[in-house]
Amino acid sequence: MDELVLFIAKSLVNHPENVKVETREEDDAVVIQLSVDPSDAGKVIGKQGRIAKAIRTIVKASSVNEQKKYVVDIL
Repeated sequence: MDELVLFIAKSLVNHPENVKVETREEDDAVVIQLSVDPSDAGKVIGKQGRIAKAIRTIVKASSVNEQKKYVVDIL
């Protein structure tokens, strides 16, 4: 799932070499932390958070067959 988030984020930003994705497991969820260059933060978040919401929706739809809940945090 982290590879999916990495691919989407690298496609959106001007500095794809600064995109980092870290995954950690909590009690009932897998947290995917996405960090980008500060100048690219607006491109990943989008107007009123629309792109961030779309990324979270794609991850949620991709994880339907798995028993874990995925949460995407944009740092």
